[in-house]
Amino acid sequence: MTTNNQNSSNHNEGKHDSHLLSDTCSVQETIIESNTLSVEEQLDGTVQDLQGLGFDEAWSSTWESWIQELQESTARRYAGQLVPARVALAHKHLYRVVSAEGEWLAELSGQARAGMALLSDWPTVGDWVAVAPRQAEGRATIVGVLPRRSTFGRKVAGGRRDTQIVAANADIALLVTSMSRDFEPRRLERYAALAWDSGAMPAIVLTKSDEADDPELFEAQAMQAVPGVDVYRVSAMTGEGMDELRARIAPGMTVVLVGSSGVGKSTLANALTGTEQMLTQAARSDDDRGRHTTTHRELLRLQGGAWLIDTPGMREVGMTAIDSEGLSNTFEDIESLAEQCRFGDCKHEREPGCAVREAIHTGELDSSRLRGYQKLQREIAYMRRSENAQLARQHVQNNKKLSKMSSRPSKRR
Repeated sequence: MTTNNQNSSNHNEGKHDSHLLSDTCSVQETIIESNTLSVEEQLDGTVQDLQGLGFDEAWSSTWESWIQELQESTARRYAGQLVPARVALAHKHLYRVVSAEGEWLAELSGQARAGMALLSDWPTVGDWVAVAPRQAEGRATIVGVLPRRSTFGRKVAGGRRDTQIVAANADIALLVTSMSRDFEPRRLERYAALAWDSGAMPAIVLTKSDEADDPELFEAQAMQAVPGVDVYRVSAMTGEGMDELRARIAPGMTVVLVGSSGVGKSTLANALTGTEQMLTQAARSDDDRGRHTTTHRELLRLQGGAWLIDTPGMREVGMTAIDSEGLSNTFEDIESLAEQCRFGDCKHEREPGCAVREAIHTGELDSSRLRGYQKLQREIAYMRRSENAQLARQHVQNNKKLSKMSSRPSKRR
């Protein structure tokens, strides 16, 4: 591991289909039950209490506050039934949840579904949820999602503007990339910006060190792309660097693996869990491009008592409208230089007295890094405009509904 000391977040899938659960439940149930056999075998007998799932004193306080704020009708309906549980597996709108009381296949209540206006509102792997178990059926009803401590999100692939929450309540985001022809520093910058904004601490894992001709070069490029974060060179095949990486993950922590297809995330997950739970495939030999092995997100228990969320490879890493902190942490070097520019609104193009352009001229800063920074700035600005427009449309729709309701004649007794 190397520490770089240069500078110390498909509900409305368009429209909600009222027949979604009834039409897809039987198919999804088969998928989710077959895919969670390993989860059941792994969790059985290991979760003695909620603390074993990461439910600490802060979560206990959040749970008590959430229960107290329940709507009166919901509180009456589920009086004495609700228990906290964690989402271990998610397939569309069917979930596998785990609690100290047991493990159940779960679906959202109608009232909970109605309150989820955005894709990001829906439960995801790592979420803590309030469930009402139906023990005789081996099922449970999800009544709500507790406020998240961290959310790792990305823009939905394609032209849509929704944000997909990839993982919730992660403490560490391991940004995984292989030391191969598919290595791309600009992609690492994007992952890091998303990670910083999520509330999780990013760390870079460079895989396949046993296949790299010059691992030190890859390490240096990773350190330059994301200053100030830990960089680990590992080989899941030979075990190189794995002990050092495991030492970084303390008991009770939740770690999310993030990276594109074929970089070795599933192999790394198997090495960290000490099992062969995740299927693996080799990258294409002709271009090192990845093959999609993981097709779902899953909560796995690590050796030592921590938790891991493996995610499908990301075909597209589109930015969400993140806060400025995520971008600032990732490009701290550029923003530090920008403070030295003569003009406060310097665009770092042809303005006189631009400290950023001067750093590029002297070789202190790589010009491709500045281009990556400016591209992310444009994407984030676009997403913010899009989200503001979406919120405005929702506000108008809500006002129309309220207006129709208020204009209805009251019923006389």
